[in-house]
Amino acid sequence: MNRRELFTSFGDSLKGESQKNKETSLRPPYFKDVTLFHKLCIECETKCDTVCEEDVIKIAQDGTPYLAFHINGCSYCDECAIACTSDVLRVEDKKTINAGIRINESKCLSWQGVMCFSCKDPCLDNAIDFKAMFMPTINQEKCTSCGFCISRCPTSAIDIKVINS
Repeated sequence: MNRRELFTSFGDSLKGESQKNKETSLRPPYFKDVTLFHKLCIECETKCDTVCEEDVIKIAQDGTPYLAFHINGCSYCDECAIACTSDVLRVEDKKTINAGIRINESKCLSWQGVMCFSCKDPCLDNAIDFKAMFMPTINQEKCTSCGFCISRCPTSAIDIKVINS
């Protein structure tokens, strides 16, 4: 077991239902009208979650899809939009995920003086900047809110705030 797996195993036990509940309104990034989720998704038989390459799309109890960033991140692969037969998700409506992501300094290992790059390593957009070797911050201009950093953080120090669209 390497260092990252060790930290992640500790962090996984700290991630509870509150993390999952915060994510239930994070929607796949291919919608134009948020009200269509409750109108059309609940009757859908072609589930977008089955084609998700990252296995990050889950179906909530109300029958609507949401992004489960505690599992993985979104690669913006378009597969969920292509599979959607209800026109709720459409490739032409692709946008950045409706979330703001920030590092909670009080929970972050690096901000506490422990060398950790768990959030930076999976960031495809190079949106996490470090002051020296510690003190990571998210560069909001580069961040696409893909969520890959969230599942990798061993202490759940990355907060998600849903931005209403």
